[in-house]
Amino acid sequence: MNFLSDNIVAVLPELGTAVGQTLLMLAIGLSAAVLLGGPMGVLLFLLSPGQSLEQRHTFRVLNWIVNTVRSFPFIILLVALVPFTRVIAGTSIGPVAAAVPLSFAAIPYFARLVEQCLRDVPRGVVEAAHAMGASELQIVWRVLVVEARSGLVLALTVLAISFLSYSAVAGVVGGGGIGDLAIRYGYYRFQTDVMVLTVAILVVLVQLIQFGGNTIARHLDKR
Repeated sequence: MNFLSDNIVAVLPELGTAVGQTLLMLAIGLSAAVLLGGPMGVLLFLLSPGQSLEQRHTFRVLNWIVNTVRSFPFIILLVALVPFTRVIAGTSIGPVAAAVPLSFAAIPYFARLVEQCLRDVPRGVVEAAHAMGASELQIVWRVLVVEARSGLVLALTVLAISFLSYSAVAGVVGGGGIGDLAIRYGYYRFQTDVMVLTVAILVVLVQLIQFGGNTIARHLDKR
């Protein structure tokens, strides 16, 4: 038992840094998803067949791009984007560098989730807004986003939890964070107690994210 305690005590100084790096990667990835993936998802919805700005050819191209990026396993995308990451971040190692492919993967992922949430908005509500003379921008902000806000929060919660695991994968190739700590100590040094500790931290983070997302979504749901 003392041996296990010694391992955990020895890794504690690095643990705080690792958690901070994981949260940094997550924050950058989620920010990119909201700022770029959100509008992309709205565009996917509006350009799709049967919607007000229907453009079948443009929709097919955008839809193909989203599906193509989402089809890549993250570890392959991580390696494939190394040259691009070096241009953007100046390095291919560290949490900021790992956040580049993480953001690249998060944007189409969230775009698809946003599109699905908007499709759940009753069509009658949108048609009523059109009949009242609302512009497309007003319909997006005052109808679609407002009606789908609870679902959008849950979609962002799903994204955050999924990319928390992606950030752990980034540690395998020098991205830092909890995954890097688990690999270096739990795998290479066979310190099972450290591995269990990192898994426990990830479980706690997932529970906190899910609880927070559910609480906010429940508060925003006025149905």
